[in-house]
Amino acid sequence: MFSRSPSGEVTLAETDADHVRVVSEDAVSDRIDPRISPAERASEDDLDSPYLRQLSDYVHHRDHTAVADVEHGKPKKENDSPLYVEFEKGDPRDPMNFTKRRKWMIAGCAILFTALSAANASTYNMGVPQMIVDLNCTQFQATIGLSMYTLGFAITPLVTASFSEEFGRQPLYIVSSIGFTLMHLIIALANNIHTVQIARFLSGAFGSTGSTMVGGSIADIFPPHERGLPMAIFSLAAVGCTGLGPVAAGWIEMNRHLGWRWIQWLHLIVTAVFAASIPLLMKETRSAVVLTRIAKRMRKRTGDHRYRARVEDERASLRTLIWISCTRPMYLMLTEPVVASFSIWAGFAWGILYVLIESIGPIFKTLHHFNNGEVGVVFVTFFIGSSLGCVAQYYQEKLYQKYQPVRGPEARLYMVMPAGIVFTAGLFIYAWCSFADVPWISLCIAIVLVEFGSFTIYLAVFTYLADCYGTFASSALAGQSLSRNLFGMAFPLFTTQMYAALTYHWANTLFGLLALVMSPVPFLLFWKGPALRARSRFAVSNTQKQS
Repeated sequence: MFSRSPSGEVTLAETDADHVRVVSEDAVSDRIDPRISPAERASEDDLDSPYLRQLSDYVHHRDHTAVADVEHGKPKKENDSPLYVEFEKGDPRDPMNFTKRRKWMIAGCAILFTALSAANASTYNMGVPQMIVDLNCTQFQATIGLSMYTLGFAITPLVTASFSEEFGRQPLYIVSSIGFTLMHLIIALANNIHTVQIARFLSGAFGSTGSTMVGGSIADIFPPHERGLPMAIFSLAAVGCTGLGPVAAGWIEMNRHLGWRWIQWLHLIVTAVFAASIPLLMKETRSAVVLTRIAKRMRKRTGDHRYRARVEDERASLRTLIWISCTRPMYLMLTEPVVASFSIWAGFAWGILYVLIESIGPIFKTLHHFNNGEVGVVFVTFFIGSSLGCVAQYYQEKLYQKYQPVRGPEARLYMVMPAGIVFTAGLFIYAWCSFADVPWISLCIAIVLVEFGSFTIYLAVFTYLADCYGTFASSALAGQSLSRNLFGMAFPLFTTQMYAALTYHWANTLFGLLALVMSPVPFLLFWKGPALRARSRFAVSNTQKQS
């Protein structure tokens, strides 16, 4: 029935209705977690055994493979060599071969989720003054709602990112968008601050899909040389829309007929429309999940359990699945210097973003007597800085196309090196323009510079790690997301107290000095990145060609 070519490809003697290549283990191209040994590979019975059944067997201390053998009336035996299914070149089912229209429809939906989750982070803060009165709570209790949102962002991707690599992106987008929508309803109807805090945590947990998952989705459908533009738009949504939301929210909060609850109601309306559109407009982009479905159909049709997708070696056993999915992001964060160094730097920059969200109101109200609506307009500087970052990304993309064959993934770092210096300079300007007799526009210019730097750092993290880790991009990004959002959670909790103790000038100077210490990170990665990746079991090989 089979013949084997010298390259290791196994050819079917009969026509295969699924039109896929069938290859041996030596010739398979997809990678799995290198921590999985051949002995831990899924057995034939594991492949199609439901996870609930496996869980029941583990709970009752039964060998589920032995039970399956008895039920099927066959003795337990050693697996034959597996036959792996792969897409043929140009197969339209391969997400990389989707039409441009389909790719941009998927990317557009995912990026819209990013924009909504980013806006939700900052619009909440614009409703705090009225919320304090309405719910009879303290300023600090209301601020916890801001931090709880980023805590949900930090923790959830540690599990969901790897699970999306095993089960697919689309189901996670659907569940997350529905949960994200419902949390706005709970906050809008809340009668106490504790309900708000819990709902904000869950809102961040569901909304994290709009941050961590989008980079992986873009990497699924766009080859490296085409990722620059969609990644730039994604980063613009993530950073820039943090500033666009408050522009409207400030005036809504001031309107006595609307108030802080209507900020949530408007979010609810928009996110409900978005959630309803996902099943219609989005399609599964994880190629390994599509191949798994094909392999299952082939096993069912032929009765030959040797057919499998490469990813099934790590997902079919429930025990292996839980271990790999729950530990891979942290494993990459703790053992990969590339992920760890970039994560700490990007985390600090993200913390500064939340420092600005928390401090712009007090600074502009105290020093320049702005009302809440005018303070909201100041946040448009976030979008301006991010837009300038998009312009810089156009030049970065030119440099990437020119130097990628020589520098590899490090060609993504040209613009982020000077951007780190601009980021630091912006913090020092923000610190020493915080005087009543200095025009308010100086502070706005400083915020634009800081956001230009934040945007470029954020974009470089996603493009560089996606190029470095390929198949494991979502797990690498989940690791850095943990660091980034833990900084975002912690910084608002001490910002007000820090300004009270050190004044605006010296507190922001301290932030500027910390940024200065971290600014060499991209220079070091540009220099030592190839050597670090060469020692990694997860990173893409230095010699591997990127199509």
